[in-house]
Amino acid sequence: MLFIVFFSILNWSAFSQKDSTSLYTSHNKGKIFLSWGGNREAFTKSDITFKGDNYNFTLQDVKAHDKPKGWHIDYINPTRITIPQTNLKVGYFITDNYYVAFGVDHMKYVMTQNQYANIDGYINLPADEPGAIYNGVYQGEQILTTEDFLTFEHTNGLNYVYLEFGRFDDLSFLFGIKNTDIFQINITEGIGAGVLYPKTNTKLLQKARYDEFHVSGYGVSLNAGLNLTFFKHFFVQGDLRGGFINMPDIKTTSNSNDSASQHFMFIQSVISFGAIFRI
Repeated sequence: MLFIVFFSILNWSAFSQKDSTSLYTSHNKGKIFLSWGGNREAFTKSDITFKGDNYNFTLQDVKAHDKPKGWHIDYINPTRITIPQTNLKVGYFITDNYYVAFGVDHMKYVMTQNQYANIDGYINLPADEPGAIYNGVYQGEQILTTEDFLTFEHTNGLNYVYLEFGRFDDLSFLFGIKNTDIFQINITEGIGAGVLYPKTNTKLLQKARYDEFHVSGYGVSLNAGLNLTFFKHFFVQGDLRGGFINMPDIKTTSNSNDSASQHFMFIQSVISFGAIFRI
């Protein structure tokens, strides 16, 4: 059905005769756009270093995954909107082709539980602490990441808050589309940079669980997307975004001396719905 609707609009637009210079979609300067959508992401392995009173160790090549919700009402439920993996972007066209935008990618990063990882460093907790069972000096041996040893998640979430500079190009002419006010095909590219503001859920060495927002580092990203605009103002967009995240100051417990650090690459696929209009 979607296939039929798509090509019906395509044909309608292709045979609609109209002077392109008079079309609303022929110029973007001064327009703003807003989009909301969902994502899936994947992460490279990373070394995670944990530092605090009486311990300093690194877990090497730690694997992690996202936490997808699937197609769900929570994406538009205001009381549960932070549960799925979401994307918000607001932008302004400074020229017909170039825009600046503010975005929030609400990703979720979950360390894979019960994996074996090499560990370097030491743990020397007081004997009366439960985590003292892990005391020792480690030199590359493997350790199993059980829940008693470590749970580590940026699940509310791995929040990438960024500014983006990007470009839009109308490719409708390649498909013979004359009336882009009915249907328009655009390609978009962008480069972004911003801060990481995760709410990290951590339980380390049987210490009390910690889960608070904290500015932990920075990220940079590249983005490419395909935008389908319908009837001047409404669009569906698919994006592929990749980037680098460095978080040198992740909070792991309520003790200010305790922290973690890591860096990794990510890739993210996004489907979003939005509107564009002139102010």
